[in-house]
Amino acid sequence: MANSKYEYVKSFEIEDEVMPPNLIVVRIDGRDFRRFSEVHRFEKPNDEKALHLMNQCAMAVLEEYPDIVFSYGYSDEYSFVLKKTSKFYQRRSSKILSVIVSFFSSVYVTKWKEFFPLKELRYPPSFHSRIVCCASLVVLQAYLAWRQRDCHVQNQYNTCFWELLTKGGKTEKEAQEILKDAKEQDRNELLHQQFGINYNDSLALFRQGTCIFKTEVEDVVKYNEDGTPVKRLRRKASIFRLENIAGRRFWNEHASLLKELGKFSEDCFKINPDYIRSFVFESKLMPSTWIVIRIDGCHFHRFSDIHEFNKPNDKQALYLMNLCAVAVLEEFPDIIFSYGVSDEYSFVLKKASLLYQRRASEIVSAILSFFSSMYVMKWKDVFPNKELKYPPSFDGRAVCYPSTEILCDYLAWRQVDCHINNQYNTCFWSLVKSGKSKSEAQSYLKGTQARKKNELLLKEFGIDYNSLPLMFRQGSSVFRIKTEKTTILENGTSVGTTQTKIITEHCNIIEQSFWEEHASILD
Repeated sequence: MANSKYEYVKSFEIEDEVMPPNLIVVRIDGRDFRRFSEVHRFEKPNDEKALHLMNQCAMAVLEEYPDIVFSYGYSDEYSFVLKKTSKFYQRRSSKILSVIVSFFSSVYVTKWKEFFPLKELRYPPSFHSRIVCCASLVVLQAYLAWRQRDCHVQNQYNTCFWELLTKGGKTEKEAQEILKDAKEQDRNELLHQQFGINYNDSLALFRQGTCIFKTEVEDVVKYNEDGTPVKRLRRKASIFRLENIAGRRFWNEHASLLKELGKFSEDCFKINPDYIRSFVFESKLMPSTWIVIRIDGCHFHRFSDIHEFNKPNDKQALYLMNLCAVAVLEEFPDIIFSYGVSDEYSFVLKKASLLYQRRASEIVSAILSFFSSMYVMKWKDVFPNKELKYPPSFDGRAVCYPSTEILCDYLAWRQVDCHINNQYNTCFWSLVKSGKSKSEAQSYLKGTQARKKNELLLKEFGIDYNSLPLMFRQGSSVFRIKTEKTTILENGTSVGTTQTKIITEHCNIIEQSFWEEHASILD
């Protein structure tokens, strides 16, 4: 980070490390997926293609993050278990939950056409994520048993519900009333007697959910000159389905689970959801403070290299980030302002916001997931001739600022950082393009002040730094403005209406004049 008088705002960031020996589980759930499934006309009560898409996303997550050693999912939810010795992102809760939900969301959009080639993805899917801290292997076992039990109960209920609607001629209210106090056996009998369905014959994918973990398999790595394959053992994510994923027999027969997590000493027969919920790692953000959700691209140096972004700034890549930020403000009315530069964006929520009851994980994951999905969806609009070679991901955090003054200093800090980094990068890449190596360019610029960098650009490369595009030098600010529209009626009278629109500007937000001109933003 650049040094400036505004750096004190970093002191408001709180570390949220999950202390060992707690086992870390990241659980993601579809955000308003009932609506998503209706808009995209998923089959009821289960859409097999949609479930396979979820499973492929989970497989991709396990392949991407070696610290994740086990996962279980059904419907629109998935749980990812990290190995007991994991130091992934220094075990920081917000980083872990955000990067996993971001990558999952990006993969979901990327793979949509593989599973629904004739179905348009009408709007970005998004997910919530949270951390569950399992204090022991016994708690993890109970957690997994609880999720699989929930899979069975929900699927059985939904199967009955949709049979009553589609074949029984019942209304939703009538079906709900019939099933309100029905026990498991009652639901099985209803399915069998009224609809000729043996619940236990339905697909295991629907009844049992899916667990994925890595096992050692033989894989062909190359071929000899005579054509014979050369095989090696490697760890590969595989799908398993069975009635009891938390059973001692299943768990203890897989060496990888025993090594990375431990041994189940006995079977889990009693499930107390309230007890398990007590291990959810959750923090509510302080009331009456400004909440800032800051997202950053993960390994975007590599991402920009592989996708051949222009250096030091790619106008189209920045435009894509801005499009995503505008979409976030459209989706979340509580966000009143955002500021972005390079591969980062900060979203400011109104001071009185009660979005998700101010639960940090839900706010961070919803915004980050939506942003990630939108990035992939809009890619072709911005880069029509450039293939997206792999799914991008972002990490995020929530920080509370107690006063408007400190909030403005935070935003000033980000804009100062934008200027310092952009000036350095403009010099660096000009030197590299002139023939210097990257290490030579770094040595040349070491310790140089802003004035010397400006002189270098002007004298050596004919670049007037102050004439570069404002978007590069000042970043992008996205916010709402109110406009007045006058309509003339047939009788000749005029009626004025106020409209709100979201705009993107590249302006100086350090100076107080900006906030005075747009006083309604922070009202």
